[in-house]
Amino acid sequence: MLEIGTKAPDFRLPDQNGKIHTLAEYKGKKVILYFYPKDMTSGCTKQACGFAQLYPQFREKGAVILGLSKDSVSSHKKFEEKYGLPFPLLSDTKTETIQAYDVWKEKTLYGKKYMGVARTTYLIDEDGRIAKAFGNVKAAENPEEMFREIQG
Repeated sequence: MLEIGTKAPDFRLPDQNGKIHTLAEYKGKKVILYFYPKDMTSGCTKQACGFAQLYPQFREKGAVILGLSKDSVSSHKKFEEKYGLPFPLLSDTKTETIQAYDVWKEKTLYGKKYMGVARTTYLIDEDGRIAKAFGNVKAAENPEEMFREIQG
């Protein structure tokens, strides 16, 4: 995980509509950047829907929510449409940003080892620095946890 106080790596990634997003464009706002393993899976759906439910309150506080996985733009589009997600889902198929944020980890499933995204959420401050970092995130609890964080 990246250290608190370090400059958050910038990125240039498409969302579910093909619109390009960079971290730099959100300067002056708090950014919740959450990394998740896969669209349409149980935990990832709970997490995304939790952020969607609280989205109006996050916006009221001036915070931006960005979901990020290695799924394709078209996969993100289906995920957004199925669950009515109101925020950008960024596609990092080459895992460059995922690796820059140190969330590409060895995982084990049924005794097999593979590389994948470790569910991690970063709170990035208005100056583009890592304010908080949360590893081993519990998907269902993460949205409320992050909302408490931005309330100060």
